[in-house]
Amino acid sequence: MAANKSIAKNGEQTIEELRQRHAKLNEKKIAAETEQRGAENRLRELQKEAREKHGTDDVAALRKMLDDLKEQNETKRANYQADLDRIESDLATVEEKFAASQSSNPRDDNQ
Repeated sequence: MAANKSIAKNGEQTIEELRQRHAKLNEKKIAAETEQRGAENRLRELQKEAREKHGTDDVAALRKMLDDLKEQNETKRANYQADLDRIESDLATVEEKFAASQSSNPRDDNQ
């Protein structure tokens, strides 16, 4: 095999080569187990935080809560926009009435 020059032509490796492969695989296994333990610890922390903040750590329930909050926020945003549109419209009406009253009642500066 061209990729591994230490493998004999018949594909057999020496005991030392096999031990080295085993040691590398064992290192990878230890690293993966360490990473897994870290991920499990982080998951437990996040589950605890979710229970404290939201009363549950169930992913489906949390997703439903998030969807509900998004819907509430969209409703509030739409209402806020409608309120601002109404205020602007009312203000424009008042300005038009004021301008019309000013043009129909010219002031006499001599009085």
